[in-house]
Amino acid sequence: MTFPQFDLQGQVALVTGASRGIGYDVARALAHAGAQVIVAARDTDALSQLVERIHAEGGKATALELDVASLSSIQDGVAHVLEQFGKIDVLVNNAGLGFNHAAVAVTEQDWDEMMNVNLKGAFFMAQACGRVMLQHGYGRIINMSSQASVVGIADHVVYCTTKGGMNQMTKVLALEWGGQGVTVNAVAPTFIRTPGTSERLDRPEFIENVLAQIPVGQVGDTMDVAAAVIYLASPAGKLVNGHVLLVDGGWTAH
Repeated sequence: MTFPQFDLQGQVALVTGASRGIGYDVARALAHAGAQVIVAARDTDALSQLVERIHAEGGKATALELDVASLSSIQDGVAHVLEQFGKIDVLVNNAGLGFNHAAVAVTEQDWDEMMNVNLKGAFFMAQACGRVMLQHGYGRIINMSSQASVVGIADHVVYCTTKGGMNQMTKVLALEWGGQGVTVNAVAPTFIRTPGTSERLDRPEFIENVLAQIPVGQVGDTMDVAAAVIYLASPAGKLVNGHVLLVDGGWTAH
């Protein structure tokens, strides 16, 4: 019997939405664990800076311009990774949008924009990488969900719907692919402090309301999410399949 292994040496990991926020630090953590990381997003300048940072931290990374809302961009991006590295071991399906919408004010454009990225884009990204993984008989797909996939959040009807759909997508893919060496799971964080969320989390009334819902009494940071991703991506997580791992400090335990 061997002890749990979290080392990702020799693994090729693709992270979408890596130019900022959670995806940025997940990519850094994967590289720290030994993976060759492909950081993907639309913002190539930000990706270049991330690659430089990962290299400075002793990791291995390359940048890939990719728009998950475009099927041709997904297909071209995956083909490019295969041409360069020959395989994809880990996909972190992180790219997403998170705008607020009061239900009565949601427009068709609001609905379509978020669905195209958060759900449609995530599925076709998983499909493209899943095909590669199934051919190799090995893969780890980690979808970035949210606690808003499990509990309702007012003024987030479209966002909650996309993340609830992602959870179901995760379960179905896990059923179809788990027996062929490809596990599919999701990570569902609570409010995580990032440059994009700081404006809200720094408002006293907002943070007071948030913390009242979290039994551990604090919001998360990006490495809390990265820790869950590393576990699911690693050999230690081989028996976890079709699971939504909540990183929420107990919010959904109410």
